[in-house]
Amino acid sequence: MAATVTADQAGTFRVGGDIEINRLGFGAMRVTGPGIWGPPSDRAEAVRTLEKLAELRVSFIDTADAYGPNVSEDLLHEVLYPYQGILIATKGGFTRPGPNNWVTDGRPEYLRAHAIASRERLGVERIDLWQLHRIDQRTPRDEQFDAIRSLVGDRVIRHVGLSEVTIEEIKAAQAYFPVATVQNRYNLTDRAHEDVLDFCEEAGIGFIPWYPLAAGNLTNRGTHDAVARARKATATQIALAWLLKRSPVMLPIPGTSKVAHLVENVAAAGIRLSEEEFAALGGAENGRRGRVARE
Repeated sequence: MAATVTADQAGTFRVGGDIEINRLGFGAMRVTGPGIWGPPSDRAEAVRTLEKLAELRVSFIDTADAYGPNVSEDLLHEVLYPYQGILIATKGGFTRPGPNNWVTDGRPEYLRAHAIASRERLGVERIDLWQLHRIDQRTPRDEQFDAIRSLVGDRVIRHVGLSEVTIEEIKAAQAYFPVATVQNRYNLTDRAHEDVLDFCEEAGIGFIPWYPLAAGNLTNRGTHDAVARARKATATQIALAWLLKRSPVMLPIPGTSKVAHLVENVAAAGIRLSEEEFAALGGAENGRRGRVARE
């Protein structure tokens, strides 16, 4: 029987320059109910999935207070606390009126209260990585950034990340605090944030691609399927391997509530795409830029 592939085979990255993680992480959004609302439909399987993470050496988990809401954070605390060797990153800035309903709220008092509540739910003295889920367009962004700066100063959070932001917004935030990570939508077929990824790579900022697998749409690509067949891998694994090769700051966080799916995702850490495969999947320009990512 072949040895189980573990996440450490993806290489490492230091979040904020001081917290080392394995680059292939886990997104904890799916350990909630339909519409990212309420408890998971199969709670026992969701718990088994979280328990499997340590065995697979997954050391980076991304969650948010909006997932459930609160359900994901509560479940992570129940199953994984005290998180030995695992960085739990959470997010704030959304309120949840109901299933599949997401409303930004960047009022300083809201961000502060919810960051403190996340700290309590996770059971930690300080959140190692807290991310602004979205910049609220109804609240001056400087007020949001200043509130986050105060959370750092008060030792509620250690490092700060942003989500769905432009380069200009990252630079504006850096006037208030160092930006440790950026979480933007990015995958093999949706690379609208290519410039942001390049900026993050130059600045040593971790880039967390959300929607990394395009919900299965990648399987329709002929070249993608051909590479997967040649590698005896799944389309999902090839998509994750491509992301890992694309940049040394790339931190994919595929999520699931199923053990078998988790094992399949982590197995992508063992795939090393050739330059020819990488270029064929993503184009010659990206093939050149991603060359150093996992060598």
